[in-house]
Amino acid sequence: MRILCGLGAAALVALASPAATATAASVADAAPAVAPEADLAYHGHLSMTGGRVDLRMTPQNHGPSGIAEATVRLRWSVPLADEQGLPAGCARTEVRTVMCRTGALPADGWGETITMAVRLRGAPSEVTLGIDTVWGGGAVDRNHHNDRQEVLVLDTGDTYVF
Repeated sequence: MRILCGLGAAALVALASPAATATAASVADAAPAVAPEADLAYHGHLSMTGGRVDLRMTPQNHGPSGIAEATVRLRWSVPLADEQGLPAGCARTEVRTVMCRTGALPADGWGETITMAVRLRGAPSEVTLGIDTVWGGGAVDRNHHNDRQEVLVLDTGDTYVF
């Protein structure tokens, strides 16, 4: 019993000392920060006529944390034409891929709408567009059911909503 009491008293003295307090504080400061959590989604519509696809898409963050920036990948099932007029914040990264910055996405809020027209090589009768988040601004997204999707678009001029 004396040994346990002696150990308890020594621990109490150690915790009360300034050196022990400084050490405990530096250990707490060294603990890794918890990443914010966001839930990104993309909503919009597509249409295709004669090898030209018109896209209008708005990113959404269901929260609970806002993020300063994210990157969305748009991956087409057929190659894009060599020359493209992409909006600011978007860049072609591969023969079939364009990546776009979303800008700030507040918690439970919407981002800026991304609008573009891309030309496909040739004039395919259909194309599939894969949409997914490549970078979520350092936030953790535990729900990938709404930020990864594929949309089939037929060359009919009809609008396909996602």
